[in-house]
Amino acid sequence: MTAALPQALPYRHVLTVPAMGAAVRIARETTELVLVECGVGLRHPSTGPALLILAELVTNAVRHAAAVTPTITVTYAYGPGVFAFAVHDRHPYRPPLLRAPATAPGSGLATVTEMTAELGGTAVVRGDADGGGKSIWITLPL
Repeated sequence: MTAALPQALPYRHVLTVPAMGAAVRIARETTELVLVECGVGLRHPSTGPALLILAELVTNAVRHAAAVTPTITVTYAYGPGVFAFAVHDRHPYRPPLLRAPATAPGSGLATVTEMTAELGGTAVVRGDADGGGKSIWITLPL
């Protein structure tokens, strides 16, 4: 898929939550609201997988970055035929997004990349300019 760059998409929503367990529920509920606001129904075939991908990314941020980042930011972008979201934390580690089998323990990012690819989307890690954090962007066709 050749996706529009998320920063070029006309619709934008930003959510910042504390880096704790409740962040997953809050981000998931907010994602549902954003999808409905963008005109994407909750029964759309990409909605369930998008919610699962988002929950996995937020869970990873809480699990692995909470010690160095007090908050996690989820950025949503939407345009004609495209929905994108990013999970950002201030931990400097940039995980590789390899398409490894999603059956091994700790394979959350493998599941994310596998599901994203199955939907025809893209997954990209973008580091902060100062090297002190990163965003994992998921872009999905609708």
